[in-house]
Amino acid sequence: MKMNALLFRGLAMTATMVLVLASCQKDNINQDQNSEQLTEAAASDMVLQATFDDVFDNAAGIDLATSGDDIGIYGEAGYGLFTEQTTRCFTVTVTPRERGVFPKTVTLDFGTGCEVKGRTRKGKIITVYSGPLHRPGSKAVTEFDGYQVDSFRVSGRHEIQNTTEPGSNQRRFTRTVTNAKITLITNGAWRAWSGTTIMRQIEGNGTPFWPLDDVYQFVHSRRGESSKGNSWTTETKEPLIKAFTCRWISKGILEITVNGKTGQLNFGDGSCDNEATLTVNGVSKVIKLG
Repeated sequence: MKMNALLFRGLAMTATMVLVLASCQKDNINQDQNSEQLTEAAASDMVLQATFDDVFDNAAGIDLATSGDDIGIYGEAGYGLFTEQTTRCFTVTVTPRERGVFPKTVTLDFGTGCEVKGRTRKGKIITVYSGPLHRPGSKAVTEFDGYQVDSFRVSGRHEIQNTTEPGSNQRRFTRTVTNAKITLITNGAWRAWSGTTIMRQIEGNGTPFWPLDDVYQFVHSRRGESSKGNSWTTETKEPLIKAFTCRWISKGILEITVNGKTGQLNFGDGSCDNEATLTVNGVSKVIKLG
């Protein structure tokens, strides 16, 4: 009887250990899955961010000589596709061309293929300006017609409104993205995105037509999903900081939530690099922004 009791106790202890190990393994698997989903969501959010930052740069960066009117935010100093160094393999149509007449439609036509700044673009970017974008209250609404960048098709609607407060010398823009989608042409995989960003210029306001000293602060709320079945939301926990001269966000914290699981993406101390730190349940890893 004593042996049977000892044997039963031993079996019970073994069963408990197996359950504990199984539970630990399940927790590890769940942790890995959560981390993988959050990493995928963070990467998708950054790809969409970069795609529509490019849209902003082109809509806001159109120069006076190209448009025939002062409708951008940098005057004669163009940006995006309108810098002096850019090879113009695309055509620009402005309707109406008369100065001071709005709304004004600007169409960038890349035809069946046009390499600009190392990227092949096709189709059209169409932007309608309600007034000069440097003027408070004006809007620029961008949509696409068969537009592709390299192997991705881009669709959706991007709206910029100058929401600078009356009397303020600190420029502010509200950017609203609706039904944005980038689709990989080769296999149909896609990422979709909608949301609003408040973009405030915190440095360089004293030199409005000299962009190289500009620094912007971003606060946003967005929702995204992908063809992998993941959906996510992002909220700004600490304002994001991006200098005009840096390709990447260099400071600030985003909170990313995927299927009820939350992580934080920290962009660093202000140094210009393509790294951010993703933290999930106290475990951190560095991810590349592009």
